[in-house]
Amino acid sequence: MTSTVTAAAVSKNFGAYQDAAVREPVIITKNGRPRTVLIAYEDYLRFTKRDRRVDLTTTLGDEELAAIEASQMEPGLEHLDSELKNTHASD
Repeated sequence: MTSTVTAAAVSKNFGAYQDAAVREPVIITKNGRPRTVLIAYEDYLRFTKRDRRVDLTTTLGDEELAAIEASQMEPGLEHLDSELKNTHASD
């Protein structure tokens, strides 16, 4: 579960929210709107590694891209196909 707190609350008790962020993301609001998220360092590393993997797809050739587009999801994961279709709709 994610916690949501004000920026003022975080500034008054930063250490406690740092500890909380190790267990779950902490959404920090400003003027009632979500503005930033405090996350564990391990989660940050995981997210940045994911970004690098996505960047590597730019090096794939036409044949490799065609094979990926023609592939099928494992049973039970068909709902993920919509993400691929939505990506191509904006091209």
